[in-house]
Amino acid sequence: MSGTDKTKAGHDLDGPIVILVEPQLGENIGMAARAMGNFALGRLRIVNPRDGWPNIAAQRAAAGADHIIGSVELFDTVEQAIADLTLVFATTARAHDQAKPVVGPEAAASEIAGHVATGGRCGILFGRERWGLTNEEVGLSNRIITFPVNPGFASLNLAQAVLLVGYEWFKRATSGALPHAMPERSERASQHQMQAFFDNLVRELDKVEFLRPAEKRDTMLVNLRNIFTRMEPTKQDMHTLHGVVMAIAEGRKGPAKGGVLDGEQATRLRALLAEHGQGGGVPDSGSTVRGLARLLRRNPTDAERLLWQALTRDRRFAGQFKRQTPVGRHIPDFVSFPHRIAIELVNPGEGEAIAADRAGRRTWLEARDYRVVDMQVADVERDLDAELARLEAGLRQER
Repeated sequence: MSGTDKTKAGHDLDGPIVILVEPQLGENIGMAARAMGNFALGRLRIVNPRDGWPNIAAQRAAAGADHIIGSVELFDTVEQAIADLTLVFATTARAHDQAKPVVGPEAAASEIAGHVATGGRCGILFGRERWGLTNEEVGLSNRIITFPVNPGFASLNLAQAVLLVGYEWFKRATSGALPHAMPERSERASQHQMQAFFDNLVRELDKVEFLRPAEKRDTMLVNLRNIFTRMEPTKQDMHTLHGVVMAIAEGRKGPAKGGVLDGEQATRLRALLAEHGQGGGVPDSGSTVRGLARLLRRNPTDAERLLWQALTRDRRFAGQFKRQTPVGRHIPDFVSFPHRIAIELVNPGEGEAIAADRAGRRTWLEARDYRVVDMQVADVERDLDAELARLEAGLRQER
């Protein structure tokens, strides 16, 4: 599973030493080192590797665990490899008929943690890929580690065995802390938002006569409302659900109705028109302009759709603004003629030509006593309520 983030610091834990006894394949050594790295086991000892050392196959299979491969300690015998240790575990899937405690990896991790905490040195023996550890090698250990596996198919790959022990050790050492969690959701939706959405949903359902028969309407409405209240939706959830309902209600217009654009395409077309609108550069053919106007009106950008829904349904603004089609040098996105306020939606990364065109439009509007309110598209899509509150404050100031 991919997930290594090289910008984050790893754990530096004082854990057990992994000892591979006569491993036969360099690939298995490398994969064992990778498993060690996953769980902050940093010390690897190898007893008499069959293909010698260093081993290019091990380096390749380590997949980045170079700090482990580069500091491997080599020994000729198991006795030499464990000579400085005070607690030794032997991993095996077979019963060796030895009077020796047998524990699972979780219990072994707990004992290792206590032993290391008091200054002890611990090691874990892993045997050969084909036949594991000999009776004599198991006899050198203080404990046997075995795994709760299918007795009819108990043999584990070398790296798998290292990984299982490493997992239990690391979980014990870090109290099972996970590396990441679900990101915090946006703020909970207000009851006002919930009601506005529900009113919108019911209005559209009534258009298609969904809430029938009449005697069951109230019960159906209660059930529908409970679906959404159980969700505990966020503000962003409400914006999304509003968009879903309106997309279904309005449908998509086919080519004969003026074409189909998604929100991103509509944004690019508006930017293209703005860039070519300097000095009246929009095509002067009446039919062309009318065609562009129809196309843009039927295919609003995502931010334009969100804002227009709010301006038409929110009681603070309903009936006070008109949505305009921005084809023409002096036409803003939204305008309130009674309040003489124009709203401009500003896309991120607008070029110099678009900025100049916008500045010229502002000058023209302000000269005619219109107040221009710029709204960043990113702000509208992220926190529409805040932008509406700012607009409401401006209306109060105007009064």
